[in-house]
Order: sequence, then C-alpha cells, then structure tokens
Amino acid sequence: MADFEALKNSVIDMDPDRAVELTQSAVAQGVAPLDIVNMALIPGIDVVGQKFRDFEYFLPEVIMAAKAFKAAFEVILPHLNEAGYEPKGRVLIGTVSGDNHDIGKNIVIALLQGSGYEVHDAGVDVSAQRFVELVRDIKPHVVGMSALLTTTMAVMRDTIAELSGAGLRDSVKVIVGGSCVNPEFAQKIGADGYGEDASEAVKLVDRLLAV
Repeated sequence: MADFEALKNSVIDMDPDRAVELTQSAVAQGVAPLDIVNMALIPGIDVVGQKFRDFEYFLPEVIMAAKAFKAAFEVILPHLNEAGYEPKGRVLIGTVSGDNHDIGKNIVIALLQGSGYEVHDAGVDVSAQRFVELVRDIKPHVVGMSALLTTTMAVMRDTIAELSGAGLRDSVKVIVGGSCVNPEFAQKIGADGYGEDASEAVKLVDRLLAV
C-alpha cells in the first residue's frame, strides 16, 4: 500500500530524492496518479505554505519543497497522459513586463499542474501586448499575472485594459499575485481575484472555474 504520509512528509522535509522514490513505488503499486497528487503531494505543499505564513519556513525552504513536489509530479505526469487524462482547465501564467522574478510563478505552475490543470508558462518580463497574443493563441480559461516589484504593478492594469480593448476580457478570468499585490489592488484594476500564495492561487482558480 502506498505510504501517502511519508510522501507528504518528503515534500515538507524538502527531500526530492525521497519524494521520487516514494512516488515511483506508488505508481508501481498501481495507485492512481491523481490519488498520489491529491492525497500526498498537495497536502504536503499546503503544509509548506502554512509554515511560510507562520514564519517557520522562508523562501529557500519553500523553493526546496517545491522542487520535491515537482520532482514527484514529473514521475506521475507520463502516467496521466497515458490514461487520457482530461485537464480541469487551461491556465496561462507569466511575470509582467519589467520583472524577471519567477520563483513564485514556478511554484504556482507546479501546484496547478499537480491539481490537474493544463498550464502554459509565458515566462518573465511579459508585456500586456504579449499576454493578449497568447490569450488569442492558447485560449486559456484563466490568465495569471505575477509581480514582485511595485514599479511593474501597473502592467497588470494595462494588461486587463488591453484584453478589454481586444474583446477578450469576457472570455477569461484574470488573477494576480506577488509580494507587492493585495486584494484591494486586484479589485481596483478589475481582476477577478488575488492569490496570497501558491496554494491559495490554486483554490482561487478552482473557485473561478467552479471545479
């Protein structure tokens, strides 16, 4: 029987090698890939998020835990594809123009993928115009924008305005996040929601898409 608790703890303990070993064992035992994600990996990263909020973990620990999560998820992903797995929704996410930080964005991507979403990474330093182009091409259900610099927050507002001008705003939900962003700012610029951290971002996407 798969040891979900040990796998969960391998994420919390920031141990990617152990996470991979336990995930491979669970797959070999025939455990459903999404059960591994939902019963071990996501609960583990949720604990990490809480520890970060409680100042027990700091950014280096969060990064290492996310690496353990991602390493385990990469073991599962081929099995999801083989099973003809249908994603819960399509998400486009990027760090806005003028900002090259990607750690938080990458953690959100890993959690969204682990939660069953098809995620397209726009990268960093993404302009409002580029977001519009990608929305046209990819047709996501949700667009996520990240910013860590206060000087780049205005790009989030500009992107929403560009989406509206292109007639695309009503076709997507827009969420924002990053250390310089808060719920009041999200509401002010017309975003559909704000994610305080990676775990909350996933819950927000679930709520917006009613899945």
